[in-house]
Amino acid sequence: MAMRFRPCIDLHQGKVKQIVGGTLSDNDDQALQTNFEASKPAQWFARLYRQDGLTGGHVIQLGPGNVPAAQAALAEWPGGLQVGGGVTLDNAANWLEAGAAAVIVTSWVFHDGTVDEARLDQLRRQIGAHRLVLDLSCRRKDDAYYIVTNRWQTFTQECITPQLLDRLAAYCAEYLIHAVDVEGKCQGIETDLVAMLGQWAGRPVTYAGGIHCETDIQAIAQLGRGAIDFTVGSALDIYGGHGLCYDDLVKRYGPLPRHQ
Repeated sequence: MAMRFRPCIDLHQGKVKQIVGGTLSDNDDQALQTNFEASKPAQWFARLYRQDGLTGGHVIQLGPGNVPAAQAALAEWPGGLQVGGGVTLDNAANWLEAGAAAVIVTSWVFHDGTVDEARLDQLRRQIGAHRLVLDLSCRRKDDAYYIVTNRWQTFTQECITPQLLDRLAAYCAEYLIHAVDVEGKCQGIETDLVAMLGQWAGRPVTYAGGIHCETDIQAIAQLGRGAIDFTVGSALDIYGGHGLCYDDLVKRYGPLPRHQ
């Protein structure tokens, strides 16, 4: 399977933004570093992705106040986008009915710092593993990548390893992995993390974090053996960036050309 570009719509307080991931906080918006705030609404970006045939992208709700914007994006590209942020057993089916191709879950499936497989099983039984994406966003500590929850603030006891990926694969269709320490900084990818992911081949994986130029994308292709998809935020021209052109990524890593 060829590496693909997965688009994103990151929402904060109802606006499409690109932020520095490690600056998110529950109670101090002054600490938040925002790289870009769009003048266009979420559905404009969803419409763009629909027109270009980009599937498997994700809408991420960073905190409260984003539900109407997320719903508008899903309505614009029904079946074409995944949605994450605050997803639980109680609302997962509603998000699918609103047009999400799949729901993305992190914090709800962790209790006391470990994976709650009972909750995962409940969710799988309700919506099916094929509609569930696990977001294993992580931060580096002591030469390991620990999964973080609660808007990337809380370290869990779980490290990303091939064994963990094997263990959770039965519950989901794919993994979304944000490298939080480099998220939004446009200073390069977490090469050790991508190399680890490239050694594993059980489910589709999308990597996000630090991509700022074509060299980073080529590094993901090499380290990930061409099997890891990627998403770009702050470096992308449609999000105010200067390192990568959206149209170029669609041409190189978007849908395969359709034969007439």
